Amino acid sequence: MCELLGMSANVPTDICFSFSGLRARGGRTGPHKDGWGMAMYRDGYVWAIHDPRPSADSDMAEVMSKTSLKCDIVISHIRQANVGAVSLLNTHPFHRLLWGKTWTYAHNGQLAASESLPIVHHHPLGSTDSERAFCWIIEQLQASFGEHEPELKALSVTLAELALQLKSMGVFNMMLSDGIRLYCFCTTKLHWITRRAPFKKATLSDEDVIVDFKEVTTDKDVVTVIATQPLTHDEIWQQMDAGELCVFDAGEVVCQIKANNLAAAL
Repeated sequence: MCELLGMSANVPTDICFSFSGLRARGGRTGPHKDGWGMAMYRDGYVWAIHDPRPSADSDMAEVMSKTSLKCDIVISHIRQANVGAVSLLNTHPFHRLLWGKTWTYAHNGQLAASESLPIVHHHPLGSTDSERAFCWIIEQLQASFGEHEPELKALSVTLAELALQLKSMGVFNMMLSDGIRLYCFCTTKLHWITRRAPFKKATLSDEDVIVDFKEVTTDKDVVTVIATQPLTHDEIWQQMDAGELCVFDAGEVVCQIKANNLAAAL
């Protein structure tokens, strides 16, 4: 399986601390050595980097773990290949245009018979089940809403329905963003933590690194970090339920749909 890392913040914030913890799992403290990638949004515009090398050994990952590029939303992924060769084209996150925005997506898990997912216009560039599922999601959203982006509730409900269909095919942990909101869906493992004043110290589980967030924040900052497994061992992370969709905007949860209350959300 792969691992995911996401961030949503109300002020531009760097991901150095969290990415340092994730990076170690890409071939040193974890088996996810088949490439890594990161997409960073600032004011709705995205900048991305992909590398098929293990993140623990990548000089580019080293730079990203030490460079304070302040962003509103981040999606990062370290890969343990199941479907598709280790290559640049198969390295997450993936991108597609929809409703005039660049949508970014990363997936953890494996989907059986993903080739059965019907796609017409948005064809994968690589050979992963993950990218094919993304193309299918984009086409389903276009089929449901046409050329006009829906309101948050309608979009969230539809995404939850689509994600549950993919969950029925295997493991589907997902992060998806349009540069404004970060949509996260859990099948097996996703955890999140929201940091706000009063800020405290935190220690990475995979690296000997401690940060005192009081020294790098203001009282108005709100930063939520989402990860497959908690990245720190001295903070309390919340675990998402199987079949749950959480939507984050500026660091806050703005929509939360669980499989057992999807009908009520309609």
